[in-house]
Amino acid sequence: MKNYKADAIRNVCVLGHGGEGKTTLTEAMLFNAGLLDRMGRVEDGSTTTDYDAEETKRHISIATALAPFEWKDSKINLIDAPGFFDFYGEVYEAMALADSAIILCSAVSGPVVGTEKAMTMCKKASMPRMLVVNQMDKENANFDKCMEAIKEKFGVSAAPIQLPIVEKGAFVGYVDLINMTAKRFDGKNEKEIPVPADLASHAEELRESLVEAVAECDEELMEIYFENMDLTHDELVKGINIGVLSGMLTPVACCCAASNIGVTTLMDNIVKLMPTANMCKARPAVNAKTGEPVEVKMGGKLAAQVIKTVADPFVGKISIFKVYSGAISAAVSPYNSTQDKTEKSGNVFIMRGSKTIPVDAIVEGDIGAMAKLQFTATGDTLTDASEPVKFDPIDFPLPCINLAVTAKKSGEEDKVFAGLNRLTEEDPTMRIERNAETGDVLICGLGEMHIDVICAKLRNKFKVEAALSDPRIPYRETIRSTASAEGKHKKQSGGAGQFGVVQIKFEPKDDGDFEFVDAIVGGVVPNQFIPAVEKGLVEAMKKGVLAGYPMIGVKATLYDGKYHPVDSKEVAFKSAARLSYKAACAKASPVLIEPIYRYDIQVPMDYMGDIMGDISRRRGRLIGSNPLSDGQTEVIAEAPLSEMFKYATDLRSMTQGRGSFRSEFVRYEDVPANVAQKIIENAKKEEEEEE
Repeated sequence: MKNYKADAIRNVCVLGHGGEGKTTLTEAMLFNAGLLDRMGRVEDGSTTTDYDAEETKRHISIATALAPFEWKDSKINLIDAPGFFDFYGEVYEAMALADSAIILCSAVSGPVVGTEKAMTMCKKASMPRMLVVNQMDKENANFDKCMEAIKEKFGVSAAPIQLPIVEKGAFVGYVDLINMTAKRFDGKNEKEIPVPADLASHAEELRESLVEAVAECDEELMEIYFENMDLTHDELVKGINIGVLSGMLTPVACCCAASNIGVTTLMDNIVKLMPTANMCKARPAVNAKTGEPVEVKMGGKLAAQVIKTVADPFVGKISIFKVYSGAISAAVSPYNSTQDKTEKSGNVFIMRGSKTIPVDAIVEGDIGAMAKLQFTATGDTLTDASEPVKFDPIDFPLPCINLAVTAKKSGEEDKVFAGLNRLTEEDPTMRIERNAETGDVLICGLGEMHIDVICAKLRNKFKVEAALSDPRIPYRETIRSTASAEGKHKKQSGGAGQFGVVQIKFEPKDDGDFEFVDAIVGGVVPNQFIPAVEKGLVEAMKKGVLAGYPMIGVKATLYDGKYHPVDSKEVAFKSAARLSYKAACAKASPVLIEPIYRYDIQVPMDYMGDIMGDISRRRGRLIGSNPLSDGQTEVIAEAPLSEMFKYATDLRSMTQGRGSFRSEFVRYEDVPANVAQKIIENAKKEEEEEE
């Protein structure tokens, strides 16, 4: 591949719902560009960009993959992104690498939730985009019906640039609405034909709508349109370019990727209509020394950002980056301004699926990779040490489901956790953390399939297996009334004895902390033993009197006791304190309490009733709701953590993938008596089994 400047490079990500042909379209483009002898198939696990073992096994895209190719004196860095919501962290990486997007939509189903999400993300990121109606060869494919749904969901800014020609249910060609010419597919080529008479009127209507939409994108073109009531071909193309770059216009094309029909025309339209790398702004950045905002422009010193990390079992860690200014070559030792470390120079290459292709340099506007960078992680900035900048980090979605993870085989715990930590390098949406309260090691991800794939990668890459289970709930115990009890420890079996007696009052404390009060008068318990009493209580409260969960929210007042001048020791008073704790707290109305979390749930208005009913079934309560933009509503609720483990999965099911949520701990509350009884019984059974 020859060297290209930024004005001939297009970085385009392919987005959309799962199963709508993104990987197949990528494969067709690589084939048309002469890089493949034959097109691979997702069903066969033979495509270029679905190369991971889990992708070939599941027949879905799991990771974002690169597919650069040359077309019409341009370099197109095509970026194939997953469509399944469990892997949306990869979509964020694809969008960070890209300057524009192709959003696929099925000609059968029309725009679905994945289409909506992709459009929303592009609008939020101000990313130029083109909609492509794919699968035109399928039974019940209907372009006109699909366009009606697109305009209903996304407005009149979505304007078709093609009208498909369908004969006896077969997609055989298209009318080019920009040129008002027609093409018929003839094997590998396209043959120009007259516009079919039965489509002429409809094509004129669509072209008129396209011209109107384009004119609204630019004042100069608007004036020309009002004068002539039309735009020339060149004016129309110029207007589409302006509209696409500004986000005011979304061209809609059509094709059938599986049969490779209309794909070369789509490739032509990418070159003709989508912005080049030099037309797009770099990510927001600051001066690494002063923290002041700076605008990174092409033509300056090196400024690149690592967008994705791949843990390759053979090559090691591969860092994929986008260069916004300057260039990276084997002669450059890039300075990592995020970590304040200088990396060693190394070979640079481009990636096409799993294949690495060595190049002399990666220039501004282009995407490349380096292997074995020692200090660099996803999101870090590689820059020139003399003028260091730092790009904003990528705002990845937060994990929303946690499962406890252990080694399947005893003795392999270290291997499992080491492998999982390695995998966090390539997946910023997963986390491994230890719950200090329960002792569980938690694997946190975006969904059950996400976590399942992580465990499969652990097995494939590191040859160890993990076992998953529901995490333990960090229940607590507390008391609701006041009680006192004597604790007496006396031991005499020859030799030195042990003696200590304490009288302690236990009462509830609202803030959940433990408070110890020394109310001894007259030295009935000598000062040197009082710390031992407090220590004994602290140790004892690690285990509650109902189910063995930690006791919180207690004030303990030591008000009386006895000692022996010879036999009293610290250990005796510690034991006496524990005895007093058990006896008094059993009488002080002990209760089991559970963590309550706040949930900020964002869903379309239509799902409000379902969400509220579901929260009620989970022992939750509605706090309020706030209207958001685009017909979304934020539902604010509180619910017990124990009822919300699989909420990420259930919410997607209830809302067809349109819902999302954030959560945070707020407080502890009493567990209802009927639920508490089951928890206590289970805790006692587990204790008996351990014994």
